[in-house]
Amino acid sequence: MIATAMPEKTDRQKAEKNIAENRKAFHDFHILETFEAGVALLGTEVKAIREGRVNLRDSYGRVEGGEVFVMNIHISPYSHRGYSDHEPLRRRKLLLHKQEIRKLVGKTTERGMTLVPLRLYFRNGLVKMAIGLAKGKKEYDRRETIKRRETDRETRAAVKERQR
Repeated sequence: MIATAMPEKTDRQKAEKNIAENRKAFHDFHILETFEAGVALLGTEVKAIREGRVNLRDSYGRVEGGEVFVMNIHISPYSHRGYSDHEPLRRRKLLLHKQEIRKLVGKTTERGMTLVPLRLYFRNGLVKMAIGLAKGKKEYDRRETIKRRETDRETRAAVKERQR
């Protein structure tokens, strides 16, 4: 058995812990650009996120009045909550730099461009979100992506078989 050295993780990768991923976004959209944003959350929401009780499916971002919000992110109630609770589907504010917000305002006014949450993760104890500036895929684009993925898988299998 040959031991291969795993590539060293950078300090940034060591400090990140994935919470949730929106795989469907990559299927339904062409991701043109990604941004990292902080998320304004309540205490019970952060605790529920630490338990992994979050779902990014069918969520989207919107620019309103010079601020960016994400809608439809479902964060289930915290299991050990007392009297305080949060609304699972409330809109949450994203914390971005002013120039990033201006860029997003300009891009989202274009036809067919939208903001899509891609993943939610912890970085140095803070909840961060990767949001993507995306353009919707047509049905034939989706089929083409699936076809390309299958051919790549077949070629990898054939190369692996030849190496044996």
